[in-house]
Amino acid sequence: MTTSRRILLAGMAGLAVAPTAVAAASAPVPDDTTVAEERFARMIAAAHAPDVTCARQAERYADAHWPDYVVAARAVIDARA
Repeated sequence: MTTSRRILLAGMAGLAVAPTAVAAASAPVPDDTTVAEERFARMIAAAHAPDVTCARQAERYADAHWPDYVVAARAVIDARA
């Protein structure tokens, strides 16, 4: 599976769970996130970048906005457990 397809699938998984998870939680605190949560949040953020076709821009967007997606990442990880 190519990287871009993986990123898009992770973003879709984040969208499926995010509306209920975001409504239930306040702003995420990056200090208490695990490595898995941070990596998955970065992947979801990259999938939601304004220009997903440019990997460099998606990576910059993910670096800047990954804390906003921690709640969605936690919800997806918890759903898989």
